[in-house]
Amino acid sequence: MVWIAAGLAAAGAVLLGVVGMGMTGEPPKKDAGKEPVKVPATKPANPATTTPPEPVKPEEKPMPAEPLSFKVERIDGTLEDLARYKGKVVVIVNVASKCGFTEQYAGLQELYEKHKDAGLVVLGFPANDFGSQEPGTNLEVAAFCSSRFKVTFPMFEKIVVKGPDKHPLYGSLTAQPAPIGGDPRWNFTKFVLDRDGKVVARFDADKKYVGTRRIEPDLVKRVEELLSEQPTGTPASTPKPFPVDHSHTQKLP
Repeated sequence: MVWIAAGLAAAGAVLLGVVGMGMTGEPPKKDAGKEPVKVPATKPANPATTTPPEPVKPEEKPMPAEPLSFKVERIDGTLEDLARYKGKVVVIVNVASKCGFTEQYAGLQELYEKHKDAGLVVLGFPANDFGSQEPGTNLEVAAFCSSRFKVTFPMFEKIVVKGPDKHPLYGSLTAQPAPIGGDPRWNFTKFVLDRDGKVVARFDADKKYVGTRRIEPDLVKRVEELLSEQPTGTPASTPKPFPVDHSHTQKLP
């Protein structure tokens, strides 16, 4: 009986060991003795072969239209293509009848008469943008220029030369690169174009000439320099002076 009890105790110990192993949750290893699968490491990108991002290009501003590409009404109401003046040296000036610089009409007329046969033309654009110093109608402005200063260079209709409502012609002039661009500082600012129609200079009226017929000596010098150069394009036609019928207008003081 003793040996039977001992056998039963041994069998129970074996059974308890098997049950205890099952409770540990460790399943038998199926791949015991095999080497683990090696996952190849990802190689870092080679900075030398990486394509750099494209640089951000600055926004390009469109070039302003050429001033002589516009059509503008003359002071008598006729439409004129400014392209006809290509091949000439052109002075574009905003004028006014009641300004401290109004006497410069005389200086500009003298400059025009002296050099018109060599290829100079002065284009006058009345404007009421500075101190409301050009209040008259186109007809009144024409009569004033003709009777007081004997102006014969081309005169055009009243326009706006500064601010958001400026005429496209002055939009082109004022959009030029510095120091030429920018709105006129006052009446009688002169923009100078070479024979190819390019804006090459600007002269604001000099305060020391207020009340005199004198115009800026540097303007005269620049005009004469440009007149000595030969045009590269088609010669311009000769401008016609603006006609004024004085029978329907009163002479201004």
